[in-house]
Amino acid sequence: MKTAYLLLLICIITSCKPKPAKTNSDAKVKPVKVLPASYKSTQTLQASAKDSVQSETDTINYADYYVVVADTGRSYNTLRGKMFDLNKSLNILIDTMDRGYNKTKDLIALPDNYDDEMYAGDYYPRRSVSDFLSLEYLNQYKSDAKEKTIALVRGIYETKTSADSALLAMGQSKTAFSFKAKVYVGCMH
Repeated sequence: MKTAYLLLLICIITSCKPKPAKTNSDAKVKPVKVLPASYKSTQTLQASAKDSVQSETDTINYADYYVVVADTGRSYNTLRGKMFDLNKSLNILIDTMDRGYNKTKDLIALPDNYDDEMYAGDYYPRRSVSDFLSLEYLNQYKSDAKEKTIALVRGIYETKTSADSALLAMGQSKTAFSFKAKVYVGCMH
């Protein structure tokens, strides 16, 4: 039984790619006939197996990281100005991940003509450990945050010690804080 789950897990992992592949619109799709399965199993065994797969998937798709936020607000331009001030005063690099503010959509987004057509014109969150300044939607990291609240992220760290050091390096800021977040690191497609 474990072998079947391991094979399923390997299939899921290998099917995930950072960027989706371009598809050929002329490709023909061959229909597949699905035959019914015949098996004997108890309800208890089915639930246990299902829980096991879900638990393994959650472990793979989420990571516990520490997010350090310098400030929050609803005004992109105000927080962008603060981001450049922090960049100059603390010599912290900025990584926008090619995103900017789209006034029409009222959204931090990749350009509409971005190479990755799946995310072109949409928000794509920072999801990995990084020591860069960026503007993110706070609800990506904190489920109780209000939608469209923008966070000036100081960095995302693997350990609390690293996050505390980054927070301390910003000095006596009344708006800065850090928290432990369950960050989705699985495939986004």
